[in-house]
Amino acid sequence: MMGLGALAASQPAWLKAAIVIAGTFILEDVATVLSAIAVQAHQISLPLALGSLYAGVAIGDMGLYGLGYAGWHWPALRRFLTLPGQDRTREWFLSHTIRIVAISRFVPGARLPLYTACGYFRVPFWKFALTAICATLVWTSLLFALSLKVGHWLLLHQAGWRWAGIIGFVLCIFVIGRLIAHFQRMSA
Repeated sequence: MMGLGALAASQPAWLKAAIVIAGTFILEDVATVLSAIAVQAHQISLPLALGSLYAGVAIGDMGLYGLGYAGWHWPALRRFLTLPGQDRTREWFLSHTIRIVAISRFVPGARLPLYTACGYFRVPFWKFALTAICATLVWTSLLFALSLKVGHWLLLHQAGWRWAGIIGFVLCIFVIGRLIAHFQRMSA
């Protein structure tokens, strides 16, 4: 009988990459943590995991921009978008694009409204995309490196309890992000 680890290791690289990319669309930070742990467990190679994470996050970020841009063109879609007033907001977004995009990468809950607003207010795509990709490289790499260290320790020292530790670590990352977003909403 083939174990779960052996089954995962035997999957083709393209399928592993597709799973990681799809995971970033669901919960990006959790996908990052689980990918790092999979690297430590020798289920996926480091370059494939990181490349898939970067690709998935970048595609998702460009999708948020595209959603906002489409909302500007189609009034029927606009009603689903939560955006600030339009008077001088477009000018503000144009002059602060790099700061908005870079900071929102590190603030839980900020990317959806701000990246969508960047598209809606038609900030230059190249400026948005370049900043989003650079911020993604920094944030994802830092979280991935931390997860590699924690994952290594969990897999090495926790034996039968390692899965409980991995689940706890993933939940911790998820809950901390949600708490930060909640406190930011309360203080706004």
